[in-house]
Amino acid sequence: MNAAGFIFLLFLHLGVFHIGCSGNASARPAVVNIGAMFKFDSTIGRVAKIAIDEALKDVNSNSSILKGTKLNITLQDSNCNGFLGMVEALRYMATDVVAIIGPQCSVVAPIISHVASELQVPLLSFAATDPTLSSLEFPFFVRTTQSDLYQMAAVADIVDHYGWKEVIAIYTDDDWGRNGVSALKDKLAERRCRISYKVGIQPYSAVTRGDIMDILVKVALMQSRIVVLHVNPTIALRVFAVANHLGMMGNGYVWIATDQLSLVLDSNSPFPSETMDTIQGVLTLRQHTPDSDKKRAFFDRWNKITGGSPGLNSFGLYAYDTVWLLAYSLDAFFNQGGVISFSNDSRINSVTGSTLHLEAMSIFDDGKLLLKNILLSDFVGLTGHLKFNPDKSLILPAFDIINVLGTGTRQIGYWSNYSGLSTVSPETLYTSPPNRSSANQKLHSVIWPGETLSTPRGWVFPNNGKLLRIGVPNRVSYKEFVSRIQGTDMFKGFCIDVFTAAVNLLPYAVPYKFISFGDGRQNPSYTELVNKITTGDFDAVVGDIAIVTNRTRIVDFTQPYVSSGLVIVARLNKQRSGAWAFFRPFSPRMWIVTASFFLIVGIVIWILEHRINDEFRGPPKYQVITILWFSFSTMFFAHRENTMSTLGRLVLLIWLFVVLIINSSYTASLTSILTVEHLSSPIKGIESLVTDKEPIGYQVGSFAERYLSEELNISRSRLVPLGSPEEYASALERGPGNGGVAAVVDERPYVELFLSSQCKFRIVGQEFTKSGWGFAFPRDSPLAIDMSSAILTLAENGDLQRIHDKWLMQSTCSLDSTEIETSQLNLSSFWGLFLICGIACFISLFIYFMQILQQLPPAPESAPTTGPVSSRSGRLQRILSLMDEKEDQSKIGHKRRKVDNDGDEELGSSPKRRERNNSNRNVTWSN
Repeated sequence: MNAAGFIFLLFLHLGVFHIGCSGNASARPAVVNIGAMFKFDSTIGRVAKIAIDEALKDVNSNSSILKGTKLNITLQDSNCNGFLGMVEALRYMATDVVAIIGPQCSVVAPIISHVASELQVPLLSFAATDPTLSSLEFPFFVRTTQSDLYQMAAVADIVDHYGWKEVIAIYTDDDWGRNGVSALKDKLAERRCRISYKVGIQPYSAVTRGDIMDILVKVALMQSRIVVLHVNPTIALRVFAVANHLGMMGNGYVWIATDQLSLVLDSNSPFPSETMDTIQGVLTLRQHTPDSDKKRAFFDRWNKITGGSPGLNSFGLYAYDTVWLLAYSLDAFFNQGGVISFSNDSRINSVTGSTLHLEAMSIFDDGKLLLKNILLSDFVGLTGHLKFNPDKSLILPAFDIINVLGTGTRQIGYWSNYSGLSTVSPETLYTSPPNRSSANQKLHSVIWPGETLSTPRGWVFPNNGKLLRIGVPNRVSYKEFVSRIQGTDMFKGFCIDVFTAAVNLLPYAVPYKFISFGDGRQNPSYTELVNKITTGDFDAVVGDIAIVTNRTRIVDFTQPYVSSGLVIVARLNKQRSGAWAFFRPFSPRMWIVTASFFLIVGIVIWILEHRINDEFRGPPKYQVITILWFSFSTMFFAHRENTMSTLGRLVLLIWLFVVLIINSSYTASLTSILTVEHLSSPIKGIESLVTDKEPIGYQVGSFAERYLSEELNISRSRLVPLGSPEEYASALERGPGNGGVAAVVDERPYVELFLSSQCKFRIVGQEFTKSGWGFAFPRDSPLAIDMSSAILTLAENGDLQRIHDKWLMQSTCSLDSTEIETSQLNLSSFWGLFLICGIACFISLFIYFMQILQQLPPAPESAPTTGPVSSRSGRLQRILSLMDEKEDQSKIGHKRRKVDNDGDEELGSSPKRRERNNSNRNVTWSN
């Protein structure tokens, strides 16, 4: 039997329902009956009773609302505790009411909501904040206040804003408390935070001081110091009193209480000083209601009625607005032809019994129409703009964030579902686009417990006598990094010294013990070691742990204390110079480009000198030979032809500079090749290693095996596990043809230590992964953050380098006169020179052609024209003819004399050259 059926049989058996059917009532009755149920003797109930009475007076005195119809609200004191509260509520439901304001308690709300749905009576609660009271399960339940779902989102944003990752939740152990903490868990998870410990308190006032003390003693032993308190006001004050007695309201603690604390502070102000002393520094939330003239006027009116006791709180404002919400909805209901009438449920008639009084069941016929108008409400009340979202929750949820200080409170900011945390009111933010960026999340300064302005760290090591269990790999090779001291549980090495130095820099003590991982016969699997953190076997892992992607998905690493990455180690063979060694200094592309520029420069010089320089004139065969001879003789600065044009001299000057650099580089590289012994390897890098089919060595336990097989798709049959530096050397010495390996892939720190004593091997190619070594901790561990800061401090003050030199600074191999194979000179090293030369050639040719065009004679007028094509062809012929014909002797005479006069001084010409030049002047060449 489901819950709803059980409830129906229960209240029918008790005889709580009477015949409530009426005939067709008038569309505008004189009186409409409304119910209201809440606990009169409670902080919320005392305020709500006065607020509802005042709202009823205002509605009935306003003839424009219901146009003569009066509201009659019958109040029912409802117990919030379990079975009795349920029975009292069910008895009250037997009256003929069209809507019910309440219930106050979330524990009773689901039960009443089932009945309200069957009777089609809207249920409007101004105080039931349980987030699980959904519109789908309870269609006639309407929440006229904010859900705890948004309050828990505000708490989660506060936790995330201050950088805390774990909280402790203390809650009332009923549906309201459990569901609220469940919502908090979900909201924290969205921000990568979590509840590390939660504990429930009995929901009744019968809970003793001893019960609370037992709970808080357990909380004090936990690591987190952020406590979220989600209990009713009475229990909240008792919890704070015990916490203050235990010293849990001092430095280091953070208490965040939900709106139940602000509720009692608003309703009972001023608070006794001894009570205020126990809640100093606490953060609490209050449902935000915008400031308005209407709200201020009501506060003045309230103080006149009550004298300030009880004080008006946010739930009282929502209770007041709920009455007006019903009044507006009933007015719309009547305007649409709604009729207040009740009818029997035909489903019950078939199971009528003599003692169950099932014939008393009645349904509000137009309840759905009234519910529809309630959900379509849209007006401005004391709490601001009242309008419902499609999920039947109020629009624009917001909360005030309050810091308890001295004899009162201080507001430090706001939270809204629109823009998160802010120091300006949500109404101001609604006028601009939402901005949830971390830079926009702001709160005023807080005075925390212990009267400190410094934001608490939020956690300490749990004071439960347990040591931090730290897993350490029991290595059998490269023991300089980490190794177990024989016969003890202690470890030593570079990684251990870095860890202990970092721990010593922490501002708090860290009790820990090392636990060995591995059998001591071979290096353990580091992936399995890191996985032990997720299974709870270790609280941290210390050692030469590489930070790789698959590990970062399950644990958090500290700042790397060593830079690392995979490199290739191979044996290098002596390289002989050979008969064709003179080709090796330049790469093939460099040879091609250099030869091309020799020809290009020769052609450019010939074009620039052809008209004015007899040495660049003559038969075609002679001119081709001149171009080739001139071009390649510049390589040795042995060219005999003089350049007469300014542009030609400019190009030649730049080209001779380029030739000088190329000759010098070629000579240096060739000298090194011929005089220094070189080492070479057929493996040039990871690309050539992957394409080869030779076996590859890797260190046992390293992530290199997974990377090579899964990331680079190298067959596992090619991978050879090696356990020590000696095995590295032996496998590389033998080579792939004798059962060895062609190369070893390992992390750089291991390789550098290996090469410090093995001079026959070298790193080939570039480092093809980038990573580092760090210490591993559980996800979101605050210790990982503090250890990262400590490692950075070690690096800055030089201690990290000193630890490195202590363990890893060993004698290195002497290379003598042997060098690793040098790479060829590539075009990339000289493209700038070629670019400058090319630009000079282009500019010179451009100027030259402009000069030719200026000297170009016009076409003869008598010449026949056959069209634009012939015109262009004729113009091109004239240009080529002009370029080929010799320049007038009178124009070049001065240039020649200048060349003769400057020959000895500028060009250093010999008497034979002068005689040859003179003879050349007397020779007339045919074109």
